[in-house]
Amino acid sequence: MGTRTRGFANNISSPGGVFDATDLNGVVPATNIANSSLTNVTEVSPSLGYSISSVSSDPPAPDTGQMWYNTTSNVLKFKAVTAAGSWAAGGNLATARDNIAGAGTQTAALGIAGRIQGPNAAQSATEEYDGATWTSGGNLGTARYGPGGAGTQTAGLAFGGVNLANTEEYDGTSWTSGGNLGTARYGLGGVGTQTSALAFAGYGGNPAVNFAVTEEYDGTSWTSGGTMPTAKRDLGGAGTQTSGLAFGGQEPVTVTAATDEYDGTSWTSGGSLNTARRALRGAGTQTSALGFGGNNPPPSTGATEAYNGTSWTNDTSMSTARVSLAGAGTQPSALAFGGWTGSANSAATEEFTGAGAEITRTVTAS
Repeated sequence: MGTRTRGFANNISSPGGVFDATDLNGVVPATNIANSSLTNVTEVSPSLGYSISSVSSDPPAPDTGQMWYNTTSNVLKFKAVTAAGSWAAGGNLATARDNIAGAGTQTAALGIAGRIQGPNAAQSATEEYDGATWTSGGNLGTARYGPGGAGTQTAGLAFGGVNLANTEEYDGTSWTSGGNLGTARYGLGGVGTQTSALAFAGYGGNPAVNFAVTEEYDGTSWTSGGTMPTAKRDLGGAGTQTSGLAFGGQEPVTVTAATDEYDGTSWTSGGSLNTARRALRGAGTQTSALGFGGNNPPPSTGATEAYNGTSWTNDTSMSTARVSLAGAGTQPSALAFGGWTGSANSAATEEFTGAGAEITRTVTAS
């Protein structure tokens, strides 16, 4: 170990019995320092710089830049900050489907209803995600595809769908009937909570048309809100009942990049998407949203954009390009699942980690 400088007083000055600083010097012999006293060190103060420690389990709250060797898993790890957003594979849905609704967070999500193409079969299945795997939840009372979704895993909401106006409420185990939408439709946007939701736009009727209708749910019934500037369907959404966001979608003739912001009363224009597309999905809030997937025209895209309340910027694309998927979570921690790839229904789940997030990385050989 070498030698270490010591500081011991050789005399005590008077008055007061204080150390005489002029004599605080000397050397501690190396034989007086036991190497064993430095084993099992889990971290070194940041002021000294980090060393690589050997530990049986990962530190509970490592600092950025800290590195350690996990002796249980036999891997070298470090804490880093992401320079750009990234998608990582999560557990697959049990049933691959498109036109599925989503609710909840990245680690506690709901996958609601949907369609299996080929037989064009509407689904009533509900699946619950825990951040790793999907498990079966209670079935909807009415099978449907293209509904809106809102709320959490234990307080979810599903409304609308092809030729449907009915609403169902989820308690974490089973679905019960809620108040009907004023306008039956599908391909609509849905945001908010079980007792304070927003439904906007959509497609339906006979003959079928796009809608600019907005409705607000209070946990019992739907009432009319401010009309959207343009009738559209198959759009992305994020936010809350009083601070909603609608983006992209299919207008009567064209696919749009337009973004509209809702304040609880009326819609105003926001910054446009960089890529106009339909059948995309979203996550987050009005001032911190993520939009992903869609097409214009086919094939499908995995393109991802982040919104800051003013403008959209391109981020890392999903691994699986698809349309009519579901979204949940926040901008820095979003979830994408299900959809249609252009040739098949998808069961793929992807988890998004936003730029600037602190994450643990494993060092691998290349």
